[in-house]
Amino acid sequence: MNIHESAENYLETILILSKTLPVVRSVDIANELSFKKSSVSVAMKNLRENGYITVTDAGFIYLTESGADIAAKIYERHEFFSEWLKRLGVDEKTANQDACKMEHYMSADSFTAIKNYVQKHG
Repeated sequence: MNIHESAENYLETILILSKTLPVVRSVDIANELSFKKSSVSVAMKNLRENGYITVTDAGFIYLTESGADIAAKIYERHEFFSEWLKRLGVDEKTANQDACKMEHYMSADSFTAIKNYVQKHG
């Protein structure tokens, strides 16, 4: 499963929004990411064509199983790295920015090794 960072960010954003909103629409994603609605519409078309989301006739966006798997993976990494960096004394804003970078580029093996080490050694 190899998708672009931007697609991962969109999927993660849909997941996060779905936790607080009754339904997710393109306009919600555009507002959350401060992107133009036209840019989000193009991205949603690509995600839909690749089977990561479904879009209803009313414009409601839902993650498919594969989209939800990717979103959950990215969200878990973001939360882990953000919290870990804050525990190390990094301010919250920097920790979140750095977590956004780290979450996309680390292999699953390296992430699992770091997570296991941190859990074991505090």
